[in-house]
Amino acid sequence: MSDKHETKNTAAQIVHTLKSAGGKVGEIIGVKQPAPKRPHRVKLLMSVVSPSDEGKLKEILDDVSVALSCTFTGTGTARSQLLDYLGIGESVKSVIVSLIPESDEDAIMRVLRTRMALYLVGKGISFTVPLTGISEMTAGGLLKAATNKTMEGKKIMTNQDRKYDLIVAAVEAGRVDDALEAARSAGAAGGTILRARALENDKAEQFIGITLAREQEILLVLAKRESKLAIMDALSEKVGLKTEAGGVIFSLPVDRTAGISAADEAEMRAEQREEKNE
Repeated sequence: MSDKHETKNTAAQIVHTLKSAGGKVGEIIGVKQPAPKRPHRVKLLMSVVSPSDEGKLKEILDDVSVALSCTFTGTGTARSQLLDYLGIGESVKSVIVSLIPESDEDAIMRVLRTRMALYLVGKGISFTVPLTGISEMTAGGLLKAATNKTMEGKKIMTNQDRKYDLIVAAVEAGRVDDALEAARSAGAAGGTILRARALENDKAEQFIGITLAREQEILLVLAKRESKLAIMDALSEKVGLKTEAGGVIFSLPVDRTAGISAADEAEMRAEQREEKNE
């Protein structure tokens, strides 16, 4: 009887240990557990393409998934011999901002690479930016129409996985060339310029201690993460708030990209092949 009692106690202890371990069971017994799935979210997709490709891009987004999009007119600023991370050369560009379901993100980027030929340097660029909030009605409609309804945990981008950041510098109109020069001096290949107008910022200006220019130009620079701080420091020194340009400078994390460089595209394809073989 004593042996049976001890056996029952041992079994109960094992069950209790496994329950307490939860998701770590696989690690304990050496078995790889499948990545958990969770409901998907909405992400921001930014694309910089030729104006003639606007319709084609939107058609692709709606074929693969669903997207709520709007477009702005920008100007590419790269020197002809350099890759501009946000469009090639000094020409008119369409900057298209789209809200997309995160669960369809990989499929969207994959199809954009092929049908928009973004794997060819100079054809354009697309990248995604994580969002921290969105209206419930907008999110509900987009997620309901998504092709994929869940997101695998291993595909969720973390800060450690990110390779790029989007640097934004909003400066007084006429000062954007100074901003571009500063960014290039710190290693940026180029950028895209948007024209903008500041709204009534009297309250914020009281706390900042400076009056912002009403007519502004916005420089967008997609930079590798290791170059971000140097570029932002150069921008702050040349066109920051304490300069005549009165620039507001900040950065946003970038998750997935398409069209940046041949090397990055080759790496992306290799990662996709590895995922298929798993």
